[in-house]
Amino acid sequence: MNVINKHIVMIGCFDTKGEDFTYLYDSLQGEGEKIITVNTGVMKSNVHFPINFDSDVVAQHTGTSLLAIQAANDRGKAVEIMGNGAAKVLAELVKKDTIKGVIGMGGGGGTYMALTAMQEVSLGIPKLCLSTIASWDLSKYIGVKDITLMSSVVDVAGLNSISRLLIKQAASAICSMANVQREPADDKKKTIAISMFGNTTKCVDKCSKLLKEEGYEVMVFHATGVGGATMESLIHEGVFAGVLDVTTTELADELCGGTLSAGPDRLTAASKMGIPQVVVPGCLDMVNFGHLDTVPEKYTSRKLYSWAPNVTLMRTNKNENEMLGKIIADKLTKARTPVTIVLPKKGISQIDAEGGVFYDPEANKALFDSIHAHCNSTIPIIEIDANINDEAFANALVAHLLKII
Repeated sequence: MNVINKHIVMIGCFDTKGEDFTYLYDSLQGEGEKIITVNTGVMKSNVHFPINFDSDVVAQHTGTSLLAIQAANDRGKAVEIMGNGAAKVLAELVKKDTIKGVIGMGGGGGTYMALTAMQEVSLGIPKLCLSTIASWDLSKYIGVKDITLMSSVVDVAGLNSISRLLIKQAASAICSMANVQREPADDKKKTIAISMFGNTTKCVDKCSKLLKEEGYEVMVFHATGVGGATMESLIHEGVFAGVLDVTTTELADELCGGTLSAGPDRLTAASKMGIPQVVVPGCLDMVNFGHLDTVPEKYTSRKLYSWAPNVTLMRTNKNENEMLGKIIADKLTKARTPVTIVLPKKGISQIDAEGGVFYDPEANKALFDSIHAHCNSTIPIIEIDANINDEAFANALVAHLLKII
């Protein structure tokens, strides 16, 4: 990524936080950077730096006007509108390839608007938010983006010895990140996406080794909800030549209300983008919850296993596996390029092996039968007489993936 002649975007409320943003602007200039400023404040600003996209322009990007926002006198709605408007501004700047980093700061509203806007900025362009709520669970607003949160410690409400120090550090941090040169890409080396869980680690490690020996770059995504969603997002961006979806466990969390759902669009991107994929029902024997006392009451009589003090796994039953099989089939039937489903007959996770705490051949049979019953006849379904973590299964996965790429 060539960062010469590109800009740092500074985004925030220049009305109520004018003094703070003036100091941030001066700090960025002190790092020798060119700056584009985006104002999400809806009241009159009084700052000592040029505003490139003032609040009226940001509002217009959503099809409304600043006067209409002011007249409504609805703070929550104003935050939503200005966040969406700033996102559209940043999307335009990204399309023009004029930015190399984004920094914002604020309290609850300012953080929301900055994180909303940052969703439109590509992977690899650094994004930093100095926030009073950095310690909150902001995963919903960060999503799959590479956003760095930094605690402001004190409120963003006028300068003091602490805020001056942290604003200056934040400015230095975003500038340093923005000026990191990417290593030259090896255009000859294609990239494969693989999904992994602790219960499929041995399989994924072996597959990665085999694919690297064939000259592929391998990117492994932890199937923790965010991991699967990130993989889907990058598939949409055209990053991968193929997908080896070993661990589709997030579908079970989506179905049963577990903590690691990747949302309803999991297992759809490769089909939409025409990317060859091999799919395994890996870890669909389990739904993830937190500590044992967080398991919903309706599941407390089910087979539960403590994977860690803060992780409780619930074994999926026959009925849930029938539904999961249909979900997989319905998603993959829409694929526009080759897809192969591979089923491990001796267990779909480490703890689903014979003698394991989740070993349940009848539940797995319900899953496999459902996949067979609902899949398009053009999709090959291969059954391997092995556990998902057996070497023979990994060998078969890679062979089938290489066959369809």
